[in-house]
Amino acid sequence: MNRNLWKSFVLCTALVAPINAQFVTIGTGGVTGVYYPTGGAICRMANKMKKETGIRCSVESTGGSVYNVNTINAGELDFAIAQSDVVYQAYHGEGKFQGKPIKKLRTLMTIYPELLTLVVRKDSGIKEIKDILGKRINIGNPGSGQRNTVEILFKESPVLSFEKLKSAQELRAAESPTALKDNLIDGYFYVVGHPSANIKDAANSVAIDLIPIDEKSCPTVKTLLKKYPFYGKGVIPAGMYKGVDHDTPSYGVKATLVTSADVDDKAVTTIMKAILGNFDEFKKLHPAYKTITKESLVEGLGAPLHPAAEAYFKKIGVLR
Repeated sequence: MNRNLWKSFVLCTALVAPINAQFVTIGTGGVTGVYYPTGGAICRMANKMKKETGIRCSVESTGGSVYNVNTINAGELDFAIAQSDVVYQAYHGEGKFQGKPIKKLRTLMTIYPELLTLVVRKDSGIKEIKDILGKRINIGNPGSGQRNTVEILFKESPVLSFEKLKSAQELRAAESPTALKDNLIDGYFYVVGHPSANIKDAANSVAIDLIPIDEKSCPTVKTLLKKYPFYGKGVIPAGMYKGVDHDTPSYGVKATLVTSADVDDKAVTTIMKAILGNFDEFKKLHPAYKTITKESLVEGLGAPLHPAAEAYFKKIGVLR
């Protein structure tokens, strides 16, 4: 939602809402990714408690992880979902945040794993990652998590280079399936939980393949796994997308729910309760959540827990 329209909505709603109503917004990503429905699910659960808490939650589609973290820092979002690598770099002042650490960034939880995924047209001739050289590849829009992840991969690789691509497109994730179908690109990178509506859209429009990005096919991955604590290995199972009949190994990060140290305990506790108080229901909302546990929600933290989040995890016995 346009920020000015959102402010107008809040103002109008305030006329009929209780005087002490508190409005919070969760920044997500493109509407075809997993961040957007995740934010929507959290808000729906939080809004079921609005009579009790006085808190109204809204979800906002955004440009992605880097944008979300910067907007949290500016105080324009209360909560947001971001890749764990972006969260880590932002808090420690590395990468795109070099010399400008966001020390008030706080974590509520890490939610689900996201793998770096290379989606290509089956007729592109791309069989392994080095084959993208000389091809038209979407590397992601500036400010997106996948762009950040791809830049790290290319920086560490002695083989991959943006200059060696025929073209390095900067499309938003939601634009990639159409560009692939229309043969405007040969492939695109996407960091996402699986299955993804975005990739299903691509697979239903044109014959696609997923390309392995692991230590065997890309030796740089071994370096990345050792160097960066927020990365881990994973596999996209065969049959998840039309025409892709093989397992696809890759590596990735975790989708992380973040906020600012400036956000009050009541709002944080409400969001924590919305998820953990309805955990079994939450896990059924998307296949990407299938393997998560309450304990996994505190693994791979890129920034310190918000005090209210830490207190809630202690209350339910996840932390001591």
